Amino acid sequence: MFIKVTRSGSRQYVQLVEAYRDDAGKARHRTVATLGRLDQMADSLDSVIAGLLKVTGRSPEILVPPAPPAIEFESARALGDTWALTELWQSLGFGELRRVFRKTRHATDIEALIRVMVLNRLCNPDSKLGVLRWLETVAIPGVKTSAITHQQLLRSMDALMDHQTDVDAVIAGLLRPLIDQDLSMVFYDLTTIRAAGQSEEDKDVRRFGMGKEGLIGRQFMLGVVQTSDGLPIHHEVLDGNTAESPTLLPTLQTVLKRFPGIRRVILVADRGLLSLDNMEALSGVTLKSGEPVEFILAVPGRRYGEFAELLKDFHTGPCESAQEEVLGDLKWQDLRLVVAHNPQTARLKTEGRRAKIAELEAQAAAWTSKLDAQDTGVRARGKKLSDSGAKARLYHEVKDAHLAHIVRVDLKSDLFTYTIDEAALKLAEMMDGKLLLVTNTPAGLTPDEVVARYKSLADIERGFRVLKSEIEIGPAYHRLPQRIRAHASICFIALILYRVMRQRLSAAKTGLSPERALEQLRRIQHHTIRLNRADAPVSGISKLNVTQSEVFDALRLKKPTEPQQLTLL
Repeated sequence: MFIKVTRSGSRQYVQLVEAYRDDAGKARHRTVATLGRLDQMADSLDSVIAGLLKVTGRSPEILVPPAPPAIEFESARALGDTWALTELWQSLGFGELRRVFRKTRHATDIEALIRVMVLNRLCNPDSKLGVLRWLETVAIPGVKTSAITHQQLLRSMDALMDHQTDVDAVIAGLLRPLIDQDLSMVFYDLTTIRAAGQSEEDKDVRRFGMGKEGLIGRQFMLGVVQTSDGLPIHHEVLDGNTAESPTLLPTLQTVLKRFPGIRRVILVADRGLLSLDNMEALSGVTLKSGEPVEFILAVPGRRYGEFAELLKDFHTGPCESAQEEVLGDLKWQDLRLVVAHNPQTARLKTEGRRAKIAELEAQAAAWTSKLDAQDTGVRARGKKLSDSGAKARLYHEVKDAHLAHIVRVDLKSDLFTYTIDEAALKLAEMMDGKLLLVTNTPAGLTPDEVVARYKSLADIERGFRVLKSEIEIGPAYHRLPQRIRAHASICFIALILYRVMRQRLSAAKTGLSPERALEQLRRIQHHTIRLNRADAPVSGISKLNVTQSEVFDALRLKKPTEPQQLTLL
């Protein structure tokens, strides 16, 4: 039976209708009862329904609409970026650090605390106290973030330094499968990292020195070795006033010791690392296979004068008529001197220098005229000019223009005088647009390939920019020297994760940088709700969009899952 509404004129009636089949087997309907007019029934129908429920043994309470459930939402936490980085951490093998710290006296999970600080450098770099504030906004798989304290973070940094040798061995072990064992191009460079404070103490890496920005300040130096793929494989923390060239050989020996299976190494380093001592020492270094270490070192500008005679024929020959970059392969002290000359760069530098010298000469002429006029008794507007004042002003102008080796101001003379060193100017113009590379690589490596490998060194500069901008390695505010080293190690591990992400995103042609990818994943939230004030809350993860799924696929990482999946967004 069922309820049927029929119409008679303008009125509607509610009828109880029975469906049956007649003798011929056809479906028929018959009216069992007319319950009344629809507009007059109102609540009277409730008593009929209640009576029917009663005779069938069912409770009329089912007619009462249920009360809406009491739902309490807890604060959502960012999950996607920390999930991805944790998966990457484990897949690369950094979880092996737990084995290193298992033997320590620490009751806390040191590996988890180090991982937390590394993830913070990539997601939202902050101080160690800032890490605690960040932990209030994120969910990290396998980590009870609410239980972490500031002292635990500092103690984990101390433990990292106490077991630095074992930690370095673990990192070298997980990097070996990622390195080409047949031929490894290794790039080495140093940068300066600012450190807060004004004091200097014994056995402290923080020293006053000239930074890469051209300013003197309290700092420490960071040396990084990376492969041609941009993968950092080693770092060194050095005193802030350390000269660059003596660091090359010890660093190379450490790298070869950690990666003994490499059968051929070509070391590429920048201008500050070229010295006769380095070249002699590098020529004597051999690999485990007995092969010599090959190197490509750039010649610093201060040493260009040593190559003037050697380059004279090359400059007056191919370079003067060149319209595009030309290369030369010359011999120097039983080594190859590969020269690259860019005529466009040379023309711009020469024209810029001559224009600046002309500007300085015009300024000097104006001061000379004023001095001569003063000597004849002519009074001019403004402060009276002296010869010593004119010399000082021109000297500072020349220094600021980096032309002191060409425009020579005679500071010892009583009168205002200067000269143009034509030989120095000619040498500077001959060297304009030239890149000089000293190498012991065999002739099979063409000049084009030598130059291309050196230019790849620019990628390590990008790594330093990542350390200083995205990872924010400096300025460092730690009080103890060993925590400065621990901070650098944490940032170095973060750089490894960053570069692996960059490689995988680039290989998948996503067009995303690691920063942009983490920004997309950060929108994946972990939600916790409590239904009807239940003791056990229900948690879930917001649904992944197409871009987020593509990022996980590109990084070759497992997507976030939870036993109870709630789509709350």
